[in-house]
Amino acid sequence: PVRPRATRRSRLLSVNMSESQSVQVFGRKKTATAVAFCKKGRGLIKVNGCPIELLEPEILRLKTFEPVLLLGQAKFSDVDIRIRVKGGGFTSQIYAIRQAIAKSLVAYYQKYVDEASKKEIKDILMAYDRTLLVADPRRCESKKFGGPSARARYQKSYR
Repeated sequence: PVRPRATRRSRLLSVNMSESQSVQVFGRKKTATAVAFCKKGRGLIKVNGCPIELLEPEILRLKTFEPVLLLGQAKFSDVDIRIRVKGGGFTSQIYAIRQAIAKSLVAYYQKYVDEASKKEIKDILMAYDRTLLVADPRRCESKKFGGPSARARYQKSYR
């Protein structure tokens, strides 16, 4: 009997699935979206290919370190996180990045470590700031006719 030959794609998929333990999650803020790939590694965190230490603006850089500072470097020492971010402005991107980092670590611990340590991580993050794990649903309200903005109306005169 002739066995069907495995295609190149199916071979690659089976190899990738077996050797790398990875999770993919996203963080969002307004229109900014950050997609994080978290896999077994040696503690690298990169944003759009650059180390997280080089993020601009400098004032907001500390915001992205919040998950690391809260949980300690030890939790991040055996994972690599690569983040792609696009859309939005500086601040929205930073908030999307920090959410992606936090969510990716929680997802990684749930899938490959154990439920107890995942719950511990989640509780620490939730106690500090809920937006680290839950997206902010607020969006900009659209402008309507009869006024200069969403709610304000043009001035009206009676005489």
